[in-house]
Amino acid sequence: MSTINTAAPLSSTKPNLHKTLFATCIGNALEWFDIAVYGFFASYIAHAFFPTSDPSVSLLLTFGSFGVSFLIRPLGAIVLGNYADRHGRKKALLLSINLMMLGGAVITFMPSYGTIGLIAPLLILLARLVQGFSAGGEFGSSTAFLVEHFPERRAFIASWQFATQGASTLLASAFGLGLTQILTESQIQDWGWRIPFAFGLLIGPLGIYIRRHVHEPASFEAQAPEAAPLKRLFGRQKELMLLAIGLMVISTAVNYMLNYVPTYATKNLHLPGSAAFTATLLAGVILTVVTPLMGLLAERVGRVPLMWGSLILLIITIYPAFKLVVNHTTPTTLIILVCWMALLKSIYFSTVPSVMADLFPIGTRASGMAISYNVAVTVFGGFAPLICTLLITATGTSLAPGYYLMAMSVLSGLALLRSQKRIA
Repeated sequence: MSTINTAAPLSSTKPNLHKTLFATCIGNALEWFDIAVYGFFASYIAHAFFPTSDPSVSLLLTFGSFGVSFLIRPLGAIVLGNYADRHGRKKALLLSINLMMLGGAVITFMPSYGTIGLIAPLLILLARLVQGFSAGGEFGSSTAFLVEHFPERRAFIASWQFATQGASTLLASAFGLGLTQILTESQIQDWGWRIPFAFGLLIGPLGIYIRRHVHEPASFEAQAPEAAPLKRLFGRQKELMLLAIGLMVISTAVNYMLNYVPTYATKNLHLPGSAAFTATLLAGVILTVVTPLMGLLAERVGRVPLMWGSLILLIITIYPAFKLVVNHTTPTTLIILVCWMALLKSIYFSTVPSVMADLFPIGTRASGMAISYNVAVTVFGGFAPLICTLLITATGTSLAPGYYLMAMSVLSGLALLRSQKRIA
């Protein structure tokens, strides 16, 4: 049990809402910006670092290094979450953003395979592992930092954690569109793809500076650090972690389903790529704008009603929505489906960070959130495209992704039913 630490000086400085938001969300933004950029420019990265006689093999190797970063995220969650609970949210946030920048710098400046040979792809893989490890601890530490500074505004302020994901995807899309308009294909291949990664490095130092000049939350300083947060978490709070994972399931499943849309639209629905990317771009706008607005609404009407409303709508509408697209396949119906998923996700998404924070006591909050979040993202999000592809193959119907989302909605509904008394 944590006890009050009367010797620890409490911060008397009233935190600034906007400064605190920027200090925490900048790391989350960098994380998702790098993820999106790596995905968008995968074919160029494949040519630079994973050249083979078969372009498809090169691309598979590139996405393999992308996927490995997700597998290491739970380890990052354990190590960095534990560090945040024992030594402070601020120190963990500084460590996380420095590791992100290190990985980004390696990708930005690494010479190609043609220049230094096999060491190039090996170091790119290492860079992605460093970024994945760092990302694993970012969500838990930053969300705990936010809600502990502003507990009375936890629904709104924590919703920005996920709003920044939409904004980062939009920014990455803008870089992709802008570079294709300004540079030639050969220029992008030679050096242009490095520009977005370099942009992330320019933002990073500002994030580090801001994080160095924020204070630990008073509620965290008031408690003696938990001596063994992981032991307590896995010993007495396993149910809390399972509930947190369950609450995240549908949120992360929809998120990676949106990333799967370009492949689904072109391979299964035989729509042009432009329709798919238009749909995902609009989804990014919805996620960026609607998520914090729903966080504000949650302060008025409560978080549980919003969560139940979005889950019920997902369960009863997602199958008809997919059926509409499959039976009437046009760019318009695809856009309607994607925007509807993004809207429902924004409603549910806005509440999840603060709800997960409320499940855990301060002494294990960063560890509990980080581990739960990254297990859910890795298992139910990172593998969502693979699961949907297997389901389509096994069932022979393009409606299979709808079945998957319905099943995930039910799982999250069960978790919400068990946890709502704790978070009301």
